[in-house]
Amino acid sequence: MNLLNLDNPKDRNLGRILFLHALQIPDKPCFLVDDDVVTYAEANRIVNRYAAGLAGLGVGKGDRVVLYMRSCVEFILMTYAANKLGAIWVPVNGDYKGQWLKESVLDSKGKVLITDTDKLPRLQEASALESAGKLVVKSLDGAVVPETATDLASFDLLPDEEPPAIDIDYGDTCAILWTSGTTGKSKGVMQSHNVWINAAESAMGYFGAREDDVIYNCLPLYNTGAWITHIFRALVAGLPVALDEHFSASAFWDRISHYKATETTTLGAMHMFLWNQPEKETDADNTLRNANVIPLPPAMSKPFMKRFGLQKINVGYGQSEAAAIMQCIHDGVKEWKPYCLGIPCRGIEITVRDDEGVECPPGQPGEFCIKPLIPHVIFNGYFENPQATANAYFGEWYRTGDLGMRDADGDLFFVDRKSDFIRDKGRNISSLQVEAAVMQHPAVEAVACFGIPSEYIESEAELKVDVIVKKGQTLTAEALARFVNDNAPYFFVPRYIEFVDSLPYTPTNKVQKYKLREKGLSGDVWDRTKTDFKLSK
Repeated sequence: MNLLNLDNPKDRNLGRILFLHALQIPDKPCFLVDDDVVTYAEANRIVNRYAAGLAGLGVGKGDRVVLYMRSCVEFILMTYAANKLGAIWVPVNGDYKGQWLKESVLDSKGKVLITDTDKLPRLQEASALESAGKLVVKSLDGAVVPETATDLASFDLLPDEEPPAIDIDYGDTCAILWTSGTTGKSKGVMQSHNVWINAAESAMGYFGAREDDVIYNCLPLYNTGAWITHIFRALVAGLPVALDEHFSASAFWDRISHYKATETTTLGAMHMFLWNQPEKETDADNTLRNANVIPLPPAMSKPFMKRFGLQKINVGYGQSEAAAIMQCIHDGVKEWKPYCLGIPCRGIEITVRDDEGVECPPGQPGEFCIKPLIPHVIFNGYFENPQATANAYFGEWYRTGDLGMRDADGDLFFVDRKSDFIRDKGRNISSLQVEAAVMQHPAVEAVACFGIPSEYIESEAELKVDVIVKKGQTLTAEALARFVNDNAPYFFVPRYIEFVDSLPYTPTNKVQKYKLREKGLSGDVWDRTKTDFKLSK
């Protein structure tokens, strides 16, 4: 008999799922870290001790527990502890410092802040401790925990009984995750227990679960993707999570082999970093079967699967506010149209609407808008930001901020982030499509396309690409422009080209294009209109 019944709303609670697994599969690995194993029973006992420690510091239902830590098992277990108390966990980007760190801690309004000894100097330099609430510190490498703080190790001495039962609804906010900052100031996305569980059920539908499955996570734990595709995916299925602190392109496949991992997720540029590693005859000799690979150019799906021996990849679509939105499973059987997003995930309806909220006809780009078909499958709003929450809706339809299009067959296609869509000489141009055209050049390692305000028309922009050239390769701006002109629509040819050593990425490898727009033309920029380059139409 399966103790966990997800048809019962009372069981759709993250802390309760852990508790039930601890009863039913106590010796099953829950976490793998290098050669260490934490079973489900051990994880639940540690969580109960942490919950007792938090309660002793005054944490109760609705309070916020802020986590500014390295990605580690204690981080994850502390989130379960907070949720067993009905509290809300708030991860802060571990790379933040200065004003960004101070604002994130201040805006989180936490009752408790949990951090590592090596992060204390950053918190002090940012004057973030003044608004942090009570301080709990994990000692790293034997470092001394300040007397003014609680040593996390002291929680290990507390009783491990279940906390007193409280009423926790599956729609209650259990976490606040700050958006990644690809478009500017972060907003606090309030997520319920059910959002995570619903996304995990979607993954179960397309990837399934085997007794020997191991989910590999090297995504940072302050990022939504880690929780949707790894941590709670594994929890709901009763599987182990193999946990590494960082992504390493050179060590990735060794880590997969070490853990015998069968499923993982790569976001942003991660899979391109893997693809650009020197090819080996043994690339397909690994245990990985399934992967979420988001986004992946259509022409790469089959070569990527073949090279790395994958059985299924999901090139879907999601975001912090709505978790898993679309699923597009490539399995060598189903053929999808290029750039098609597949089918909606469990419990949502998706349409394309114009700026007035009117549904767009086939072929006309508009904003993806989502309506929940069942309760609590998208976010509960932005934390203490009712205006941003109100602005995010057309009535009952949540506005994603992403541009898409529906074709005559009803298939949906991602066009661009609304903020990254470029209007050039009367045309709406997707920066992603321009990037795809540039990436076809064999000397290009990475590219970001964005708009530079036109000096002629205020509402329009000129295309600029910032390009990283592969080591050992040479490339001129004119040669790249000619390549794009020969292989793509002429209006994809950028006016401006700049070769750069690096691009500004978020910690989850998404390009921060707002920073590139701020930089503008300040570098060594090639301007097509100031050369004798002739466009071939």
